[in-house]
Amino acid sequence: MKQTFFLEAPFGVKKLLSFARRGVGVRLVFSLLLFSSSAYSQSLTPVEQKIVETARRQQPEIEAFLEKVVNINSGSLNKEGVRVVGKLMAEEFDKLGFKTEWVTLPDSINRAGHLVATRQGKKGKKLFLIGHLDTVFEKSLPMEPFTRVNDSTASGQGVNDMKGGDMVVIAALKALNEQKLLDDTSITIYFTGDEESGGGAASRIDFVERAKQCDVALGFETAGGLRTVTTGRRGSSSWTLNVKARTGHSSRIFSDMGYGAIYEAVRILNEFRRTLGQEQYLTFNPGLIVGGSEVKYDDKTAKAETIGKTNIVAGTALVKGDLRFLTEVQKENARAKMREIVDKSLPLTKATISFEDGIPGMEPTAANDALRLQLDKLSKDMGLGPVAATDPGLRGAGDISFVAKYLPCLDGLGASGKGAHSIEETLNTKEFPLLIQRTALFIYRLTR
Repeated sequence: MKQTFFLEAPFGVKKLLSFARRGVGVRLVFSLLLFSSSAYSQSLTPVEQKIVETARRQQPEIEAFLEKVVNINSGSLNKEGVRVVGKLMAEEFDKLGFKTEWVTLPDSINRAGHLVATRQGKKGKKLFLIGHLDTVFEKSLPMEPFTRVNDSTASGQGVNDMKGGDMVVIAALKALNEQKLLDDTSITIYFTGDEESGGGAASRIDFVERAKQCDVALGFETAGGLRTVTTGRRGSSSWTLNVKARTGHSSRIFSDMGYGAIYEAVRILNEFRRTLGQEQYLTFNPGLIVGGSEVKYDDKTAKAETIGKTNIVAGTALVKGDLRFLTEVQKENARAKMREIVDKSLPLTKATISFEDGIPGMEPTAANDALRLQLDKLSKDMGLGPVAATDPGLRGAGDISFVAKYLPCLDGLGASGKGAHSIEETLNTKEFPLLIQRTALFIYRLTR
């Protein structure tokens, strides 16, 4: 049976088909279908029903556009590719009456820049819609083109993270525009060009300032499906541990040579794990460790070189890792405990640790949950069922976190699928149209 807009209404299509298989009369099944459609129609206004119908009619051209942009490599370091994708999306926003511009970044950041589309009005909430143009797939990797795997799945680089999410925004706005429902609304769309490998806070100055002028931020990162949304997500930062020690013949370790740099690094890491390893929402991963007589590390290439011998006590060690947290308080408390552990050096060793901020956390506030409840009501009105908050511990850092302390936020509204950041990345093409329809209605209700 062809998927319809009352898919998850009081009597879902699958349930109705199961009735038919069990011998329930065709006339009764047809009556149940009418009841299902009628119940759905009564939950949405006539205007909202027209929005859904418009989005469904436009679906083929949206999927064709998605295929086109997926087949353009836009890895974070491929500045030309990011700009090409941005230009194509800017053209779509231009058609919808938005003013588009390209925000350039300092040469030192070495990223493509960001696409911004705006329109000013007086109706309802001022919305800040967030997406990103780049993917993790750089030009050096084999191209995985857009492929329709079957009737419920498509694959391709960035197909859900997050070109699919960008398409949810564009498609929803196209449906509203056709019904002239964007008139007198205030919407800022901000598609960054370096989310997957960004320049940190320096790359988000304009992003934050524009968000502060709005009332609500909606992020279209990969969705967990129709039944979950993100009200909180963890932030990320990095740390570097440097250890120096007396060096000499290995036969004198533990005596007048002390313990060496590698033993001291291991002590510190194990104490991090033992002391902080069970705290909810907190993780700290040593992603690189090297030690020996000499160590060299290149920040630009993330490569390390070391020289050492088995019969020489290691004089230096280097560890680089990340720290993930939900709140700023949790981050600062963890850093304080890590510094305390580092300061308790083994004999004849000296360790130092430094921290670098990355993306802040997005706390699951009451204001964020109030947005979720509005989406929950809409989802029920559409017959799609309730919408719960995703466990913040399951979400990594994202652009929305830069503005989360300034205004209510909701993320995870984009396309759903599996295998993000891998060659097996897929898009759930059954949920894709419903997510577009839901977004169009959510924007409509927020801007009334």
